[in-house]
Amino acid sequence: MFTKDFQKTALIHNDKEISYEELLQNISRFSSVLNISPGERVAIFSENRPGWVYAFYAVWNRKGINVPIDFMSTSEEVAYIINDCKPSIVICSDGTRAVLEKAIEVSAEKPVIISFDEVSYEGSIYPLKLEADNDNDVALIIYTSGTTANPKGVMLSYRNLYSNVECITGLNIIGYNDRLIALLPLHHAFPLQGTMLMPLYDGGTVIFLNQLSSDEILKTLQKYKVTFILGVPRLFNLFHAAVTGKINSNFAARMLLKLSRGVNSYSFGKLLFKKVQTTFGGHINYFISGGAKLDPVVARDYKAMGFKILEGYGMTEMAPLISFNPPQKVKIGSVGKKFEDISLKIIDDEILITGPNVMKGYYNKPSETDEILIDGWIHTGDLGYVDKEGYIFITGRKKEIIVLPNGKNLNPEEIENKLLNYPYIKEVGVFQKEGQLFAVIYPDFTLMQRDNVVNIQETIKWNIIDKYNLSTAPYKKIFNFAIVHSELPRTRLGKIKRYSLAQLLQKEKKALTKAEVPDYQEYRLLEEYLKGVVKKEVFPDEHVELDLGLDSLDKVELQVHLEKTFGISMSNEDLSAHSTVRKLAAYIKEKRTKIENEVMQWGKLLKEDIDFEVPHSTFMLKFLKLIFKPMFKFYIRLEGEGLDNIPPTPVIIAPNHQSFIDGLLIANFLKNKTLNRTYFFAKEKNIKSSAARFFARNSNILVLNINRDLKLTLQKIAAILKKGNNMVIFPEGARSRDGHVMNFKKSFAIISKELDIPVVPVVIEGAYEKFSIGSKFPKPGKIKLKFLKPIYPAGMDYDTITSLAQEEIMKQSLELKTSH
Repeated sequence: MFTKDFQKTALIHNDKEISYEELLQNISRFSSVLNISPGERVAIFSENRPGWVYAFYAVWNRKGINVPIDFMSTSEEVAYIINDCKPSIVICSDGTRAVLEKAIEVSAEKPVIISFDEVSYEGSIYPLKLEADNDNDVALIIYTSGTTANPKGVMLSYRNLYSNVECITGLNIIGYNDRLIALLPLHHAFPLQGTMLMPLYDGGTVIFLNQLSSDEILKTLQKYKVTFILGVPRLFNLFHAAVTGKINSNFAARMLLKLSRGVNSYSFGKLLFKKVQTTFGGHINYFISGGAKLDPVVARDYKAMGFKILEGYGMTEMAPLISFNPPQKVKIGSVGKKFEDISLKIIDDEILITGPNVMKGYYNKPSETDEILIDGWIHTGDLGYVDKEGYIFITGRKKEIIVLPNGKNLNPEEIENKLLNYPYIKEVGVFQKEGQLFAVIYPDFTLMQRDNVVNIQETIKWNIIDKYNLSTAPYKKIFNFAIVHSELPRTRLGKIKRYSLAQLLQKEKKALTKAEVPDYQEYRLLEEYLKGVVKKEVFPDEHVELDLGLDSLDKVELQVHLEKTFGISMSNEDLSAHSTVRKLAAYIKEKRTKIENEVMQWGKLLKEDIDFEVPHSTFMLKFLKLIFKPMFKFYIRLEGEGLDNIPPTPVIIAPNHQSFIDGLLIANFLKNKTLNRTYFFAKEKNIKSSAARFFARNSNILVLNINRDLKLTLQKIAAILKKGNNMVIFPEGARSRDGHVMNFKKSFAIISKELDIPVVPVVIEGAYEKFSIGSKFPKPGKIKLKFLKPIYPAGMDYDTITSLAQEEIMKQSLELKTSH
């Protein structure tokens, strides 16, 4: 079972090297502590440490059955396992003892507790006989973490485990001179095999860390010349993000990575990125990835940097390995070739496996065993195919495939991987809710704050979800999403617990309502103000945007309120940094200079004089009118009516938004004299090139950043109107994605009311079909514009003006549709 070179280092911990001779002695001494009979179960509930190894082999030495338990389990989870498999002993550490004792309190079983920290390794010796009496005896019960249900105890025999060890040994991936870090918890089959059973079987060295910080890992890689790292995709994604982040910040390094990707050679990448190799210790032979699907883009980048990353495939029920990429011929995107002593077949796209590593069954669960193990074949639940060279490709999980009401099947992981390529998405989980796709998103709040993203909800909606929806098939579109404050629920190997996503939303909501309420004046005043805005109860840890639903306009009102009431001038960055009610109240308490509960006055804000550069040219707009005139007359057949509804006084023209040329459609019907005093506005993010900026300056277009400073945006629009000009404002705030009118935002109504300026709603009908999003050339047909009667704001509030304009446009739009 172990190397005969007893002086060889087996384990390293706290800079202490433990030889194979000491390892065997400590196993022997730990064996003397275990008073068990053959076949009794012993649970190990602890963090990774050398004692974990001693205990594990000691249980085998006493012919017992090991039951590893995740050291991060709750007392309820531990109690479940204790009640299920009834261990006579549970071995723990000081760090897990309290949870264990709580679990035993509520458990029907009362096992003996042995703590690593109480075991002496200088006591009596128990004879060593690590060989199994019968290879088919149960050696191990591992409880699957599961992504869809409660854990089940997988019974693995000695034969199951060592058939895997021999397969990997045959690939010459790991050997006598290898050194690796036990990064993953040993309670799971993948790291148990990969970082304990296999390396110790071949005489390798296993290093244990006290903390898994990036600094500690890098320091250990260099100090002990680690030769391979076994991890899950999330770990390799973190390494990848850190390294490529530095590379992308340097033009020369970025070009070298691009070159190396094209050359597609490990040796070339190792030569170019010697510095990166050195960062990882300079001795890495392989990265081993398992437990979940590895992103092929990440794998290719590792190859471009000279690292060989080998992806395998397995499941706990197979002890756990099924296939592995041969080191001499890695196929990125594949989980490799099946081992020689394993048989594989695919029925209805599902992978079925049989071989010497097939589990004996689920402990005490014969019916569940019969569901997955049929006639000696494991029905893996994984969907996939095998190519002509024998490489296996996994396409999804049978249980996780979403079947939509229209009969379409889709793999949520495919959608998640696409969304993860967008900025600001740290984690995302997709599931079906009420017959439609729903995404739970955990954003990269740190990156958003660094980039001064003020409106998180709107940014994710339009810059990510909308862009994704426009690029995919209709049945794969995300219809709604929720932003959460914490990481998504996952198994310890990084797989999303999809069944817990809906529960996470409820759990977060419930946790918010149970938080302790601060008891000081500033909090009470802020709470009272926010209740008036959102018309519901407000809780301390609610995010002012994500939980209370404050939009950009509400935030402006909040900022003005804080200035008037507390004498605090808060920037958008300050608001982002203190985004919960509790944090905001604490900031107010620390920074306030007064307390005067004043009411927000939009009129006063909009009537303030501000100084900014106003464009005074419509040259380009008039030129475009001339150029497009033949198209509008003969190809598009543009028609308009109601122009006499535009009063000679300053006016807000408020059209629905159907296409990218809606502004030009409006301009086409305005006489040049009117056009000279009519202004449009564009979002700064859409006016980046010098040509676009030139066009804006010469088309009466105000370039504004409404995300960064909505207050200043509204003040600039008000200033234009106060000078006797007209303003074209699209109240929807974005182009329609389906041709229907979206809800109007009330910014235009506030300006109308406070400056006493009428609103002329304009119906645009047909532009959506002719200039659909993504199309390169318009379709022929008819577009109609109808300028409706002006809405005079006297006697109306903001909401009335907003709803009246929206209702009139929707009503007239329907009439124009039916008259086509």
